[in-house]
Formats: sequence, C-alpha cells, structure tokens
Amino acid sequence: MKLTVARIGRAHGLKGEVTVELHTDIPEERLTAGATFDTEPVAAGPLTVVKTRTQAGRWYVVFKEINSREFADAARGAELVIEGDESDEDDAWYIHELVGLAVVRPDGTEVGKVVDLQSMPAQDLLIVKQASGERAMIPFVDEFVPEVDIDGGRVVITPPYGLLAGEEPEATGETHGNASGDGDN
Repeated sequence: MKLTVARIGRAHGLKGEVTVELHTDIPEERLTAGATFDTEPVAAGPLTVVKTRTQAGRWYVVFKEINSREFADAARGAELVIEGDESDEDDAWYIHELVGLAVVRPDGTEVGKVVDLQSMPAQDLLIVKQASGERAMIPFVDEFVPEVDIDGGRVVITPPYGLLAGEEPEATGETHGNASGDGDN
C-alpha cells in the first residue's frame, strides 16, 4: 500500500530547493539524505533526497533530480510516497485511512466527509467537506474528535460552535437587556 510522506510545496530559491508539507510524524527518519521516493503523479519521480533543513518549523528539501526553479515549480503538488502497512498504533491513522470517512455528530447526524488532514504546529486539522460544499477545519484532538471508527466508516465530531458553516447558536433561554423598559434613569 502506498503511503504519503509529504507533498512538495513551493520552490525556494533558484537551485531547486522546495518546501514540503509533511504527512508523517517522523520526518527526520523519513527525509534522510539518500532516501528515494516514488511520486504521485508518477511523472515527477522517483526523487532522491540530497539534503534537508528546517527553518521556522518548515521543512526544505533538495532532491538530486530537481536542480532548477523550473523543475521545482513543475514538481509542486507531487506527493512523496512509500510502500507501507496500515498503522498499528491505537490512536494513529494515515491520511488515506481517514479520507472518505463520513463525519457525524454523536447523535448520528451527518455533517460531511473527511477530505484531508493538515499537519500544523499545534495539532493536526481534520478537513471536512460539509454537505453545503463548504470546508471546515476541525482540530484533530480528543475533545473535538472523540471517535474514529475506520471499520465503521465514520468519524464522530463534537466541535465548538462556529467551526461548521451554517450553525445556529443554541437557544439558552436567557434574555439580555431590560425587557420591562424600566431603564436606569
């Protein structure tokens, strides 16, 4: 099974260095000098890592086969893939295991489908395409994503108000202001 390690981003400089969007928790083990990756689409690779560096939390990679800004621009969006097995950790999933799962509320109400997972410095974000077509970014933490059921084909979410498009605030029964009209004079 093909697993995505990273996606090639923008060119950096004129000699072919590129940024990469990581899809692995162990980039320092995967992106080592000499590592070779197949790519999706296939036309971009295989690619061999020459060197890597990080700056301000972003990863930069130089590949042997990409030696100019033009080649770097042409490779943008290509995914670096490896052969691998499904995750055997209890609370760890690969992106391909999550994409396509139904996203539901605890009561079973369908919200949409998982379309991506973005790795961010604080936590990952589950990208959900709602039935309306709008995308929502849900922090992938236990508080907001209490259940991932790969076999059942669903993810249960409990996001706070405002993360999903089209939500109406729940009525609290409270009123604000002075309803009697007896203002303080």
